[in-house]
Amino acid sequence: MQLNTNPADLTVGVIGAGSWGTTLADLLAQKGYRVDLWVYEEQVKEQIATRHENETYLPGIRLSANIRPSNDLAAAIGGKQLVVVVVPSHTVRRTARAFAAHLADDAVIVTASKGIENGTLLPVTGVLRDVLPHVPTEHLAVLSGPSFAREVARRVPTAVTVACPDDAVAACVQQVFATPFFRVYTNNDVIGTELGGAVKNVIAIAAGIADGLGLGHNSQAALITRGLTEIRRLGLKMGANPRTFTGLAGMGDLVLTCTGKQSRNHTVGEKIGQGRSIGEITSGMQMVAEGIKTAKSIYNLSRRLGVDMPICRGVYGVLYEGHSPAAALKRLLNRELKPELDEL
Repeated sequence: MQLNTNPADLTVGVIGAGSWGTTLADLLAQKGYRVDLWVYEEQVKEQIATRHENETYLPGIRLSANIRPSNDLAAAIGGKQLVVVVVPSHTVRRTARAFAAHLADDAVIVTASKGIENGTLLPVTGVLRDVLPHVPTEHLAVLSGPSFAREVARRVPTAVTVACPDDAVAACVQQVFATPFFRVYTNNDVIGTELGGAVKNVIAIAAGIADGLGLGHNSQAALITRGLTEIRRLGLKMGANPRTFTGLAGMGDLVLTCTGKQSRNHTVGEKIGQGRSIGEITSGMQMVAEGIKTAKSIYNLSRRLGVDMPICRGVYGVLYEGHSPAAALKRLLNRELKPELDEL
């Protein structure tokens, strides 16, 4: 199957009007696509409809008039040939159930949500396959890579990747999203791309904790490098292509999220390292830090598969078992010494 990528012919629905969903909707709208954007909050819908700005999640960015915001999920995605899912990963299941009956038979779904579902331990495409069994696997694609929403909205040069088992579908999605400042690559490693996007958020919390503790660049370099090893180790166990983790969805996204001050996950970790409780931190957050819930999923998934992921285990201990950041760091540093390159 091939999408007609002509803006005059392709109908697009974007589900989720957080900072990233709004940015992707605007990117497509600026290219000439008429984009129906499903918005959860009435006030956000009114902001976009009347002032062409998402003042709640993306303040200061003027949005295209080609965006049509709606609180009606059925109207936003009904009959659309391309549906982009950009809701927090823990809400994907209930959102997909809500739109399942309205999805066009030949729709291609692109997910830009990053996470692993608690309980089922499924990535986002796994959740979608579970809820939407009638959608062919080759019609499910993943958009991922190092991309802060505000920088993309400001047209800062950015590179991402689209993963899909069908090369033709991937190429069509690539054409739809690509702009002179938003470079899109393709690959067919869906699970590797999803794992890179999900686990990096947990590693970013660890990186933030290190910053909050006042540790230096040596510590950050070690966390990023060994964090990538953990992502790769889990990915290989789940059948991913190891090359994915040296690319945009692996190393690229990991570096950005671990070092960029716009990273919500890094911010959460930094505040934890400074002594604040997770409850206090999340109560004051407007947007979701995916790594908090994903830390639990990755901990349980790694135990199920017998994969050693000590950094992720440490983050889980801090978030869910009351371990102090200092104690978690001590456990990491005092583990048994071993060769570096003999590991998976």
